[in-house]
Amino acid sequence: MEIYIIPLLFALIAAIAPKNLVKHVGLVGALSSLVVTLTQVVSFSPAETVTLFDPNFITSFGLTFKMGYDGMGLFMVLLTNVMIPIILLSNLNRSIANEKSFNSMVMLMQFGLVGVFTAMDGIMFYVFWELTLIPIFLIVLWYGAPERKNILIKFFIYTFVGSLGMLLSLMALGTYAKDFSHESLVAIQLVPKTAFWIMGGFFLAFAIKIPLFPFHTWQPTTYTVAPMAGTMLLSGLMLKMALFGMIRWMIPLAPEAMADFKCIVITLGLIGILYAAIIAIKQSDIKRLFAFASISHVGLIAAGIMLFDKETLSAVFIQIANHSLVAVGLFLAAGILEKRLGTRTLSEMGGVAKLAPKFGFWFAVIAFASVSVPFTSGFIGEFLLLKGLYGYNWMVGLAAGTTLVFGAVYTLRAYQLSMYGAPKMESFKDLTWNELLAFFLITVFILIIGVYPQVVIDFVGPSLDKLFLSMQASNTLIP
Repeated sequence: MEIYIIPLLFALIAAIAPKNLVKHVGLVGALSSLVVTLTQVVSFSPAETVTLFDPNFITSFGLTFKMGYDGMGLFMVLLTNVMIPIILLSNLNRSIANEKSFNSMVMLMQFGLVGVFTAMDGIMFYVFWELTLIPIFLIVLWYGAPERKNILIKFFIYTFVGSLGMLLSLMALGTYAKDFSHESLVAIQLVPKTAFWIMGGFFLAFAIKIPLFPFHTWQPTTYTVAPMAGTMLLSGLMLKMALFGMIRWMIPLAPEAMADFKCIVITLGLIGILYAAIIAIKQSDIKRLFAFASISHVGLIAAGIMLFDKETLSAVFIQIANHSLVAVGLFLAAGILEKRLGTRTLSEMGGVAKLAPKFGFWFAVIAFASVSVPFTSGFIGEFLLLKGLYGYNWMVGLAAGTTLVFGAVYTLRAYQLSMYGAPKMESFKDLTWNELLAFFLITVFILIIGVYPQVVIDFVGPSLDKLFLSMQASNTLIP
């Protein structure tokens, strides 16, 4: 229960702590959650499922309150509780770090994310899913760019409509099951037509949050107007809820609709890969460039999920971790450039590597990780995903493989225009200790997964096997 109590407790402490201590309160809270999570990881056997909370009663409308985790859930909790301290650390020297409301909302969002990844009841999943929207919405509202309000309205409408679709699907499933526990919902057998609408409701919620083409239009503008920390939370963690939701909830609860949805989602993923990559190449705003790059990369992950086999899903979890690490690193670099130069326009940058060699080096490291060079987490993740898609259809695999080429073009273009050429400023402050440490930690995790990806595969593998068995036990087919 500590993984829930600690972020909630520190959210309250941050709200009342003295302003000169609040940034330390937030960081201590995040590190405390990480320590607790690490102890759970060390004592965890990937073949088991741990129950964190189960009151052994069912409400009149089927809510069970069940909370727990298997290998997939604990992996996502670990990723969350690794990234939160890095995000807070990278923002430690910014004015936002001294704001009580910011630190409190980050802790509340951490609580919501942990709840999403450990919910073993459909209604609990929905409640925590909705809870995460509140803190990130307020962070962008309170600390975003001046033009944020109209953009936030669009963001809210998108997410509200998507969440409504998921809620309607859960309510419909509730008419077939004795309760909303994951076990009971997976055991339901649906006719294909009903399953199509059930999966459609979940898909709407997840496609918006990922975001998947053509549900992506809220993302570039929201990422751009958000403060650096807000963009990191959105790209590094929040969209991972939807990818996880596809694996844990969307497909297992309505597998009878896979035949209809597989081609649709893979096609939309491919369009997103190509469309967003081409748009990224044309961007002059470095933050928008990385926002479209994110859409391109998650399109590949979403397409891979729809293959729904163990090898590809293992690669999905590797790529989820890689995307979180790389996205946070890239937006940290973009935030540093914006803060030091007062602009996000690439044409107004140049020569930064000569003035700030440490920044030039670490930005290059993250850029190379983004283009999936060997021995980085992106290399093995994208290789296995592309291998799976090529096995599904060679033309699909070939089209998806263009992400490697386009990714190199827009990432290296952004690096070249910002780091090289004649300096357009007299000075540029090099990395502070916390920024340097954040880059270093991100790189360490990228290299660990890149050199030894088996640690992720072994951790999530048994829980994937159990998920497949539970679907087979309910006489459903896994395409």
